[in-house]
Amino acid sequence: MQVEHHDLPHEFPEYLDIIVTLKASNEKFGHFFDQYEQLTREVERLEEEDVPVHDFTIENMKKQRVWLKDQMYRMLLASKNGG
Repeated sequence: MQVEHHDLPHEFPEYLDIIVTLKASNEKFGHFFDQYEQLTREVERLEEEDVPVHDFTIENMKKQRVWLKDQMYRMLLASKNGG
């Protein structure tokens, strides 16, 4: 199965420098980033290997990933705008 990759630098290439900076300097961002990457790897693995899993499981993982991405995007914008 062809799976679209959702790693954060791929999602926000224009924020790559800020992502690197926040990962190193902001514990909360780093924690969100690690959780996001772990969820992304697991969702992609399940989809690529066509692992039999309940639809709600993957959907809940994707919802959590979207929430994390939203939180990190807010932090990226704040950092970009000097906040």
